[in-house]
Amino acid sequence: MKNKKQVFNPYLPSYEYVPDGEPHVFGGRIYLYGSHDRCGSAGFCLNDYVCYSADVQNLSDWRYEGVIFRKDQDPRNQNIPVNAPEQPLMFDIRPEKAGDLNPKGVHAMWAPDVVRGRDGRYYLYYCLDFLPEIGVAVCDTPAGKYEFMGLVRHADGKILGKANGDLMQFDPGVFIDGDEIYLYSGNAPMCLEHADSTHASQVMRLEGDMITLKEEPKRLLPDIRCSKGTGFEGHEFFEASSIRRIGNIYYFVYSSVNSSELCYAVSKYPDRDYRYGGTLVDIGDIGINGRTREEALNALGNTHGGIEQINGQWYVFYHRQTNRTNFSRQGCAEKIEIRPDGTIRQAEVTSCGMNTGPLTDAGIYPARICCRLTGKNGAVESHPKRMGMEYSYLTQDLPDIDPESPEAALEKSFPIQYIKNIQEGTVIGYKYFLFENADQMILKVRGKGNGIFTIMQKPEAEIAGTVAVDIDSEKWTDIAGGMNFRKGIYPLYLKYEGDGTIDFVTFTLYSCERR
Repeated sequence: MKNKKQVFNPYLPSYEYVPDGEPHVFGGRIYLYGSHDRCGSAGFCLNDYVCYSADVQNLSDWRYEGVIFRKDQDPRNQNIPVNAPEQPLMFDIRPEKAGDLNPKGVHAMWAPDVVRGRDGRYYLYYCLDFLPEIGVAVCDTPAGKYEFMGLVRHADGKILGKANGDLMQFDPGVFIDGDEIYLYSGNAPMCLEHADSTHASQVMRLEGDMITLKEEPKRLLPDIRCSKGTGFEGHEFFEASSIRRIGNIYYFVYSSVNSSELCYAVSKYPDRDYRYGGTLVDIGDIGINGRTREEALNALGNTHGGIEQINGQWYVFYHRQTNRTNFSRQGCAEKIEIRPDGTIRQAEVTSCGMNTGPLTDAGIYPARICCRLTGKNGAVESHPKRMGMEYSYLTQDLPDIDPESPEAALEKSFPIQYIKNIQEGTVIGYKYFLFENADQMILKVRGKGNGIFTIMQKPEAEIAGTVAVDIDSEKWTDIAGGMNFRKGIYPLYLKYEGDGTIDFVTFTLYSCERR
């Protein structure tokens, strides 16, 4: 880019899949803790926990902090044979190839959270897929090598989740408020047919040792079994507990039964009396301007995240779906505003996310930063059977790579993400650009197709330009066209009309006079 480096969504490198992102500011840096997916995987969170961080003054430069906790550090995951008796498995998690990322252990590590304890150390809370307990690891620094500490336990020493009457533990969130340490956990049914008395939203208090219960768990947010008359109807708790305090109001962030949305609830207390607040973000922009699920603007699936304040600006962190699967998710973020009355307007999914403003209309942009990707029949769940080959999707050109591996020293060895399978009726959208001078566009494409990319500032609105396509090549090829944009802040849309299927990796905006 000609100007100061900008921030895009997703904000991490294109080859990185870190969903369930919990953001925390420690010592002038924002740290991102989350699960760790694989490209095109057959299961959730198959890799070890990693961490990325950025200086709060420069959100365009995220630093890879490395693996902070390996799944085989948990004694429940010590390379247990797949055929071990009475071993509850969700997935058969074995190496897919020699030297695979994190081949050890059969249990996947799901959505974690981290808190700085009163002793100055950092505590990581996590769960292993559907095992009923919460694990705890500890480290002296926010992104160092965490060491296994133990499993959360009752005051009598029994492990939480294993004692008679215990609820299922799931997706822990942790929060320190004054002298009290609160631990949030649980998931709940998405439909009454799957209702289970052991699954529910819950909160508990911990002793100062960060691992022993000071107060037994109690139920917190309503789920579909008990939501009538609560205000949560249609947005009941499903999973993904996350908590923040803003002024005198506690904000509880969670993934609802709609799965693709993050919602929030508010209370004057951290452990009771929450009322429904609204939707923070939906990966398909469902709900904005009355948009229905059938009108979703992106491939659907679950999302999970949290909110954090960075330099006075609040953001919601969430993840999107890629690779025609539910299991290859990438972190995104959007600005949110806490209104004087404490409410938060639903954030629109954008390409620029944490950027200081709209993107400039000069430079080369990756196609992958699209915030809309629909086919002629809209968008469906990110799943190979639902999408088939009728929909475009985000994927990458090489297998996953460990950033700490010797191969990673060669920058060209990193996978490059692109949009695959563009065909008749595909619409690709980007929000937002400040259009001042650009009158030309170059698309870098490959594949076999004959047609036109129509350039618009609004979907189905007046045409701002066209780029003709006539290609039959597996090599990336530049195609160009002129455009006439209104000056100001607008989205950018590309609609393909024609034959064949096309892949798309970058686009360039420029002015003939200034090139």
